[in-house]
Amino acid sequence: MDFELHTLHNGIRVAHRRTNSPVAYCCIMVNAGTRDELDYEHGMAHFIEHVIFKGTKKRKAYHIMSRLEDVGGELNAYTTKEETVVHATFLKGDYARAVELISDIVFRSTFPEREIVKEKDVIVDEINSYRDSPSELIFDDFEDLVYAGHSFGRNILGTKRHLKSFTRKHITDFIARNYCTDQMIFCSVGDVLFSRVVKMAERNLGWVAPNYRVIPRVSLPHYQPRTKTVSKSTYQTHCVMGTVAYDLQDPKRISMYLLNNILGGPGSNSRLNLALREKHGYAYNVESNYTPYTDTGLFTIYFGTDKDNLEKAHGVVLKEINRIRDQRLGVMQLSKAKRQLIGQMAISAESSENLMLSAAKSYLVYSQPDDLSVLFRQIENVSASDIMSVANEVIAPSLLSTLIFR
Repeated sequence: MDFELHTLHNGIRVAHRRTNSPVAYCCIMVNAGTRDELDYEHGMAHFIEHVIFKGTKKRKAYHIMSRLEDVGGELNAYTTKEETVVHATFLKGDYARAVELISDIVFRSTFPEREIVKEKDVIVDEINSYRDSPSELIFDDFEDLVYAGHSFGRNILGTKRHLKSFTRKHITDFIARNYCTDQMIFCSVGDVLFSRVVKMAERNLGWVAPNYRVIPRVSLPHYQPRTKTVSKSTYQTHCVMGTVAYDLQDPKRISMYLLNNILGGPGSNSRLNLALREKHGYAYNVESNYTPYTDTGLFTIYFGTDKDNLEKAHGVVLKEINRIRDQRLGVMQLSKAKRQLIGQMAISAESSENLMLSAAKSYLVYSQPDDLSVLFRQIENVSASDIMSVANEVIAPSLLSTLIFR
């Protein structure tokens, strides 16, 4: 069954897909993230994701944590560059409990001062832990290199200096400006009638006053390739190469997905894995990633290698980039690549939680859910010429930025 959709009078959308599983899922996704922070708010979107769990008008932090865990459920949240999401997993008999809890957290949090102070220390520890992992840190630093001077490039966690300055008023100001009802969706997957989901949404979300986005997002700066090397006291050298790519509205993103999967996707048979790891033994970890956003996209290649092998590994990566730019895929190669990507997408969609989160994002961006059959047809329609065209348009060596930790 496809997702069913209803819009509350305040603009919040409700989407639901009925399944026959005893386990159900729901979330509230808000179209607000790191890129929506003002300069003095660096880290605010993520900070709010933490402190909304610390107390509401009717619950203390312990009662929030226990409300679903007492019945075997789970409550969680995450922040991205463009979204903040609160989501829950629970048994279908606890639907009303989950919907009421999530709405209480998102719309009735009180942000107690003592909890704000405490959570700052927690996030400082998170920042310190993150800095101990250069293979993760380098991706955020690379985005800052690509989107220099724009909030889009900033680390989601923020900085210790900014965290220290946050007050309760800063929190409520950010929410008032960015938690707009026309930029929210409540999405669920579970064995319950859509009419009941709508009633629960009306009861728990319908009272929220309409608040529509009127301030447009700040446009991104013109991209200029940059190269930077940072000295780190690590045994291994880490390298990220990449560039801006197609946004969520660009039809060429389908070809870009396929290109990425061929070059350095999750399969162990990706070209970069076969060349860098299997053939030469230069790297244990190598991958490429393509992430489209509302008005931009990012393509990256990452590898970690011994310091003595950096130049050789870099040369192999460039060779593979040029190979996919210059040599057209054969019929069998292209067919296998399409089957692999379609299979990966189909398997991912078998996870009801993944399906829910993907559908919520799709509604925010396209005002309709993902249709796998349509996506599969679009992938099947990609030609070898399309792959070469995208490769030359996006990943020409002259367009690549490079960041090295050594």
